[in-house]
Amino acid sequence: MGSFSIWHWLIVLLIVVLVFGTKKLKNMGSDLGGAVKGFKDGMRDGSSGDAAAPPQQVTSEKSADKSTIDVEAKTKS
Repeated sequence: MGSFSIWHWLIVLLIVVLVFGTKKLKNMGSDLGGAVKGFKDGMRDGSSGDAAAPPQQVTSEKSADKSTIDVEAKTKS
């Protein structure tokens, strides 16, 4: 009763195809592939330019927007 044989997986695959249909499975596969490709591109773009430039720090300037509250976070001892 440990592992499943190839016949078990073929039956599961047949049931999934019958439930969802081949067109919907194809669309889900292409969407997943596009998401993975976009993630890889983002990781490659993010790591190449950010290593040389340090993150920008917000300076305390008087702003025209009076709805923003500037606070300073302090750690508890």
